[in-house]
Amino acid sequence: MRETVRLFYPKAELTFLTGATNSTLTSFLCLSYSVRMLEKVEELNMDKVIEEFELLSKDAERVQRETLKKILEDNASAEYLQSLGLNGRTDPESFKACVPLVTHKELEPYIYRIIDGDASPILTGKPITTMSLSSGTTQGKPKYVPWNDELYETTMQIYQTSFAFRNREFPIKNGKALSFIYGSKQFKTKGGLAARTATSNVFSNAGYKRAMRALQSQCCSPDEVIFGPDFFQSLYCHLLCGLIFRDEVQFVSSTFAHSIVHAFRTFEQVWEELCTDIREGVLSSRVIVPSIRMAMSKLMKPNPKLANLIHKKCTGLSNWYGLIPELFPNAKYIYGIMTGSMEPYLKKLRHYAGELPLLTADYGSSEGWIAANVNPQYPPEYATYAVLPHIGYFEFIPLSELDNTRGQPDFLCIDPQPVSLTQVKVGEEYEVVMTNPAAHCPSAAYVGLVHDREGLYRYRLGDVVKVMGFHNSTPELKFVRRSSLLLNINIDKNTEKDLQVAVEAAAKLLAEEKTEVVDYSSHVDLSEEPGHYVIFWEINGEASEELLQECCNCLDKSFVDAGYTSSRKVNCIGALELRVVRRGTFQKILDHYLGLGTAVSQYKTPRCVGPTNGAVLQILSENVVNNYLSTAF
Repeated sequence: MRETVRLFYPKAELTFLTGATNSTLTSFLCLSYSVRMLEKVEELNMDKVIEEFELLSKDAERVQRETLKKILEDNASAEYLQSLGLNGRTDPESFKACVPLVTHKELEPYIYRIIDGDASPILTGKPITTMSLSSGTTQGKPKYVPWNDELYETTMQIYQTSFAFRNREFPIKNGKALSFIYGSKQFKTKGGLAARTATSNVFSNAGYKRAMRALQSQCCSPDEVIFGPDFFQSLYCHLLCGLIFRDEVQFVSSTFAHSIVHAFRTFEQVWEELCTDIREGVLSSRVIVPSIRMAMSKLMKPNPKLANLIHKKCTGLSNWYGLIPELFPNAKYIYGIMTGSMEPYLKKLRHYAGELPLLTADYGSSEGWIAANVNPQYPPEYATYAVLPHIGYFEFIPLSELDNTRGQPDFLCIDPQPVSLTQVKVGEEYEVVMTNPAAHCPSAAYVGLVHDREGLYRYRLGDVVKVMGFHNSTPELKFVRRSSLLLNINIDKNTEKDLQVAVEAAAKLLAEEKTEVVDYSSHVDLSEEPGHYVIFWEINGEASEELLQECCNCLDKSFVDAGYTSSRKVNCIGALELRVVRRGTFQKILDHYLGLGTAVSQYKTPRCVGPTNGAVLQILSENVVNNYLSTAF
């Protein structure tokens, strides 16, 4: 029996079999997403978006099999897959038997062939049009990852899903978003491919603004500000635009929490100048880029009343607490990625936010999207992310297998055996393995701040997650940490999370004297025997020698890993060293990465500076003003 079903989109009609199989239903849902993209996105029905997600998440295992089948069919002609002997098979069992687990290092020879101009189907069946760049803050240089414009639709889908759940809890009306987003310059690779940072590929997409209007999230800054060539001028104008449209701002956002904190720390320094601009209707002389000045001139006119109001608000605050809701009275929340390496900024962000809720964004990486935040009411520290089973094919390596092989010689290491999406167990921790889609059916009117890639098969992401429960049959994940060891000298195993915990414990001592850690990093110093940990701190305020020595001892004692404490006691690891750097040092590190072409929208402070990151280590070392050696052991 055929039946015409009117989608929630009033102009679109599709005919399908009412007795359809589950597979047909999935295809219908995927097609409904695509049809929405062809129509006016302004009429999206968020309740229907949630309904479709619920249907797809109720049969995650089957959806996963179909997603993998589609990926392998679309890329059957790729040299990489053909060399592995799949011979057209698309079932998970054959896929896992033939295709090895890989990291970016194993794929680099293929990626560099593409960069150098090899147009044959190497990693994907369809040609690669663009290369995306990671921030490069981890290894000291950016990673190249293939990008195809069709994957933009996948990005839009996950963003729309989370927005629907977010808007149900925190509804916003037609207005604007104060979004601290920044594009980056595009360049050509040796082979003529366009290359730019990950976020820029999204912001420059023709559908970006339209989709943001559909989600009532249009940035209050013009494109010339977003894509301005100078970060500081763009940031200044973002702040100015936010103030001009202060009554229309519905929420404040950026890709990462760090960017929001950085923006309002900057506001503390320039707020009086911003008031002068508004009062006189003339843009500050600090902004010299002609395109930005021209775009801003269209927004500005003398407004002494607004300038006086902002001046009164700022002078009435106590140490800038609650700054954001004071400036933007109709803002409903603050939004951005706030987990993982962004957690250290939450304390300062809450200070600026006052009573405004902090909502963490979705779970993804430079290599692709994974899951949506469908429980936006949870604070960032307790956030979970529901995996979208149709957005890629996912596997999970039990962390116990990795811990058992870490530190063993290669010939003793057995390849880890991942489990499927629906085989994970609540309470267990896993490393994520992903296989990215090429263009496949589940695409939607969805726009995000990062985007998916293609051509990655059984790619070890390096993220450790904990399964907190299930949303229907798809797991809800909590991000725990990166799987790689951050600090390691002997038998010690300390991760980024361990470093964060130690810094937070010691920073509590500073708080007693109304001083705070602005930012931090670390280094393993092996220049002398035994090697030792070095922690770099930038602080604001004054702290006594005695207090900083106490902080140093606290840092040392807060690394509770058994391998570390036992090694310290027998002097196989030397005394931890705290190096305090002068104010503005971490700004210099940001400037360094900006000079390399990194967009602020992707920037993350490097938490451990290794041998491949010599320039950053030099910046830190040249700005040390005091150092302290632990006497804790």
